[in-house]
Amino acid sequence: MRYLKLAVIAAQFANQTATVGSLIAALFYCVSSAPSLAADLIGQASIIDGDTLEIHGTRIRLWGIDAPESSQLCRDDDSNQYRCGAKAANELDAFIAGRPVDCSPVSQDQYGRTVAVCSIAGDDVAEWLVRNGLALDWPTYSKGKYSGAQRDAEHAGRGIWAGSYVEPWLFRACVRHGGKPGDCSDDAIDHP
Repeated sequence: MRYLKLAVIAAQFANQTATVGSLIAALFYCVSSAPSLAADLIGQASIIDGDTLEIHGTRIRLWGIDAPESSQLCRDDDSNQYRCGAKAANELDAFIAGRPVDCSPVSQDQYGRTVAVCSIAGDDVAEWLVRNGLALDWPTYSKGKYSGAQRDAEHAGRGIWAGSYVEPWLFRACVRHGGKPGDCSDDAIDHP
């Protein structure tokens, strides 16, 4: 719809008695300047955080999952706090270990990052993170694709499932509403 409006404006700009040729040229310009998803991105990845990487200067948000934020704290099985967001990023870096990552773009997020399904030697990176308790299936986007991997992690007590945590999307909402990261990381009911 937005591109149709642009085409109309472009046609009006061409002149009031726009010829068919100038209308077609205006439409072509609007369609060709529309944002499109890049082709597959393949290469060595830099880790930004537990669910975001960068390949060839393109920020890539892993589709369907949400990892704890870098400043987020979780509790381990002894109820000690640890930086679970940093742990997710470090574990992802160790898993990738300099191997080429192959990402297939799905969409773009509100921050302009490419949202993609990424794999290493055929293994889905997002599934690996969820299965190891380093990220959560985000059913709003994944429609439960990683729910089986999440159940496995929960039953085995891996990663964040060994102790307690706040869902990353709730942590971000708390911080956006003025909460401090330490306060937003902890469930005060579980840990007075």
